[in-house]
Amino acid sequence: MLQALGHILPIAVAVALSSVPITATILILLSPKRNRAAVPFLVGWVFGIALVVTLFTVFAQALPSPKLREPDVIAGVGEIIVGVAMLVFAYITWRRNRGKPPSKTEPAYLRAIASFGALPAFGIALALNFRPKGILLAIAAGLALHSADVTPADIVILVVIYTVIGASTVALPIIVTLASPVKMQPRLVSARAWISRNSKIVTVLIMVMIGVFIIGTGVSDL
Repeated sequence: MLQALGHILPIAVAVALSSVPITATILILLSPKRNRAAVPFLVGWVFGIALVVTLFTVFAQALPSPKLREPDVIAGVGEIIVGVAMLVFAYITWRRNRGKPPSKTEPAYLRAIASFGALPAFGIALALNFRPKGILLAIAAGLALHSADVTPADIVILVVIYTVIGASTVALPIIVTLASPVKMQPRLVSARAWISRNSKIVTVLIMVMIGVFIIGTGVSDL
């Protein structure tokens, strides 16, 4: 189980450091509808992470398992493909933003989140887990669990750990802000400005690092 935990922890951290849900969280917390939308957004984000990783874990567990002492070729090749896809995603993101000055504002669809009520906030949080990056990370986690020698009970525990870590960067700001909104206000404003300037380069670096890690894990499974 510890080996499997070591494989999924970096992937869960990559989920946690995704700039889009963090930015959406900050915009909601800075909006007049904070008390109505923040908790539903958190519930949708947590549920979405758990749903996506569970779906791909179940799919991965249905793949043929290698015989004793034989390499897990299917999982290894799958992880290499996912890792390469992440590197391609990072390259495309870098090319699209190369030479552009850092943005001072968020995309229009993110700014619109600040006006959402409870149900739309839940829905957008759930939908954010089905972006290409989120799906690739969930596939990588599912394949890592498939190649690990763990029991079904261990898989449930690992999925819970993955979900908790992945949701932490959305959960903590919401919990702390709802408990102390005045104290958190300037910190949220500063965090919003920093993310607007640096989110693209952070995304590229994270995807490169996690892509290389998953490729390495796939090679070790062959």
